[in-house]
Amino acid sequence: MKKAFYKDLEEVYTLIKNKQESLHAFYDILGAESDNEKERFIDAFLTKIGLDVTPENRMSAVTRLVSLRDDSLTQAFKKAGFSEEEIIQKKEEAYLWVADFYLKMHQSLVEEIEAKNLLTPFYREIFKGVHEVGKVFSGWQSSWTAHIIDGVNRELYRLFNGDEEKIFEMFHEKELFDKGHDGEKGDRSYSVLVEQEDGSFKSVPYAEAFAQEVTQALLALAEFKNSLLKLEDDVFDLKEAHINYLQAIIEALAEKDTAKLIPRWAEVDRRWMKVTAPLQIGHPLEYYEDHYKKAVALEWDLRIVNPQNSAGDVKEKIQTMYANVFDSLRDEVAGSEKIYESSLKSADKVQLYLGRPALYYGAEFCGLFSAQVVPNDEVVTKEEGKKIFAFADNVLEASRAKPFMKIQKEVFPKWFLDQSRDVLFKKEDIWYDVYNITTIGHEFGHILWIDDDTESIMNKTGNFKNIEEFKATTGGLCAFFHSETDALKAHVLNDTVRRAVGLIAWKETGEVEPYYCEGLIHLHGLFETGVLKFGKKLEIDMSDEGYDRIKAWYLNTYKSLARHYLHKEDASVFLHRYAQKEDKYFMPVRDDVKYFVNYYWNLHKEIGQVIDERGKEAWL
Repeated sequence: MKKAFYKDLEEVYTLIKNKQESLHAFYDILGAESDNEKERFIDAFLTKIGLDVTPENRMSAVTRLVSLRDDSLTQAFKKAGFSEEEIIQKKEEAYLWVADFYLKMHQSLVEEIEAKNLLTPFYREIFKGVHEVGKVFSGWQSSWTAHIIDGVNRELYRLFNGDEEKIFEMFHEKELFDKGHDGEKGDRSYSVLVEQEDGSFKSVPYAEAFAQEVTQALLALAEFKNSLLKLEDDVFDLKEAHINYLQAIIEALAEKDTAKLIPRWAEVDRRWMKVTAPLQIGHPLEYYEDHYKKAVALEWDLRIVNPQNSAGDVKEKIQTMYANVFDSLRDEVAGSEKIYESSLKSADKVQLYLGRPALYYGAEFCGLFSAQVVPNDEVVTKEEGKKIFAFADNVLEASRAKPFMKIQKEVFPKWFLDQSRDVLFKKEDIWYDVYNITTIGHEFGHILWIDDDTESIMNKTGNFKNIEEFKATTGGLCAFFHSETDALKAHVLNDTVRRAVGLIAWKETGEVEPYYCEGLIHLHGLFETGVLKFGKKLEIDMSDEGYDRIKAWYLNTYKSLARHYLHKEDASVFLHRYAQKEDKYFMPVRDDVKYFVNYYWNLHKEIGQVIDERGKEAWL
């Protein structure tokens, strides 16, 4: 039975791959060979939202549709002179356009699986049920964004004149965070703020703030659960696990007592950890978008495993590095053994799923992750471990499909770009090896140095996430440094440099501020060690000596960061060594890094969507 199921799973995986390739074909309209139907689709959208049909605006629209990122489209609106209010409205129009496109694409996949009688009735029903619930989440996303991101958060920023530390002080003073497991301040929220008549704010659960949308979601979830009750899972015997999981989501979504929200959703996570099938439902887990209250985003998706993929020995290397670093700190962090042991056990219990997103909705139409480690609830993690998801196949295909951009040619030396493109197009094995180190290693890196209350204590001034992404990436890098493969050294450094520079483009995109801040810290190290220098052009030292300098910097910085986490010091203290707020945005503290960041950001605004038209043919 399992053999037949996995054969069908491979066919479903291929159907999803084909849909992804069709999506990537939108990039073709930006070159000489254009698909007239796709071109008309993009151009009609641009006309509708009031942007001129230019190559740069086409690139922004295709990026919004295919990569699901709206930063380049936002820049296009700013360039066109639209007001802040107009941009909010136009971003919403873009979201609805994207949602409509993907809902139709997902519907067609569900219908194909049904028509071909693939998988089993139980797992076909999971595809159908996820899609029906997803439609509701996708409708709810608009009001979620309007209320939190474009409503309350903008009002808070205005009321406190942009002083975000004062906003966090108010949250702590008025106890506006959801309560954690033992009544402590939680590290995330399943509630929103509502302004009262006297100007104060009250915390209201999703079930009240979005009563209509939650009611629709509860009905769809109940129907999904009931449809599964009528079927049997005769492949993995996980029917009961799925039913219990869906029931927990129903109870959590319906909860109206804010003090019970985190425990309710922790139970969702607990039951979800028991679902170990190669088709994995994803529920609301992350909270990057809401910078203040950390309201959990409306994620909803179905992920599919590729049985052919392997992450190699990433976990073992991470654990070895972790033990070595802790041993070197042991005398300075007396009493931290509990945190160390807890994280080590969590890493050991990780369930690793390598594959693709099959269906996705809601918040994921505003950005789809390339990898993820969840749940974020550390009490559940202690009991059950975590799941790591990595979508390497998607990332590889998307990277190959994207056009070469003029900004890359302007900033990086040709030999450096050729080095990375040689791996991307001709050395797939090396590409996957680097992905395992930098991306899957990153997800394992999140697990380390964390206790039940680490985030809530370190986030007093709101910057925990703004150092946590750097901690994660550097954990993966340090695991590699502790057990190097000579053939990969240059490629790991190349990837790190490109990522650090590329993250500057996210400067004004609030929901990905943690990644932008991560980039600033990487750049600090790259410039401090002389691996990067910038005059009129970016100079990159990829010599053995340059590599050894940046390696030493990462190992020392990571050790300092681990100490910071074990002492649970405020995250801002570490971040401010590398970046400080200037007006709305963080900027580097080093003058040479700041000069380069300003140069790159201005160049990005000017030519960030301009294609290098002659660059790609030689690699295809």
